[in-house]
Amino acid sequence: MPGQVEVRNAILRRLRPDDLSSLLAKAEAVDLPRNMILEEPGKGIEFTYFLEDGLCSVVVGRDEMRAEAAHIGYEGATGSALLHGVSVPNAQSVMQIKGHGWQLAAADLLQLVDAIPDLKRMCLLFSQALTTQIANALLAAAKFRIQQRLARWLLMCHDRTKGDTLSLTHEFLALMLAVRRSGVTTELHILEGKGLIRATRGRITMIDREGLIEIAAGCYGVPEREYERLFPPLRRH
Repeated sequence: MPGQVEVRNAILRRLRPDDLSSLLAKAEAVDLPRNMILEEPGKGIEFTYFLEDGLCSVVVGRDEMRAEAAHIGYEGATGSALLHGVSVPNAQSVMQIKGHGWQLAAADLLQLVDAIPDLKRMCLLFSQALTTQIANALLAAAKFRIQQRLARWLLMCHDRTKGDTLSLTHEFLALMLAVRRSGVTTELHILEGKGLIRATRGRITMIDREGLIEIAAGCYGVPEREYERLFPPLRRH
């Protein structure tokens, strides 16, 4: 039965068993492969996704003029705009690290948030936490060096994925940070030389998390504390 399904998603975990059962009865368990587009600017939101694992990037801009504004992992869901009466997003949501989750039709989400007050409250709290994350991404891009932003970005990925190895290419890191690939490669070598990570082709292994937090120098932590205030506890570490 749906109510007996064990979920990892932080929003769904906070629902009462009968409310969770009502939601999962309308949802579908789906794989979320890398590069799958969950939302597209200018196109109506058809589904919302409650991630169980994997990592979704919220990306603004077009073509080569793109940058990541936020991450979504098992702590949240896509489709926040729906709760504010907006059905057409202005950013792309794309899977950066493959995973799986629960797919729910947008119309069903809107019906369920009316019927389940806890669901509406949790989704709105997540929307607030996501707004804080986006604001701090802007601050990081404007005021912090590439190395600090890279450390922040790796920590955020680590918070939202299983294990200590991240499946990430230098090209994708450069795109998400809106910098040259050569700049990312140089900074990864520096972090590796300090014993903080181990970088191989398409993979980055986290070795010294506290050291990366020190490197991030304050551009990591504010959104995480906000999330923990709203959804205690968030981080697995």
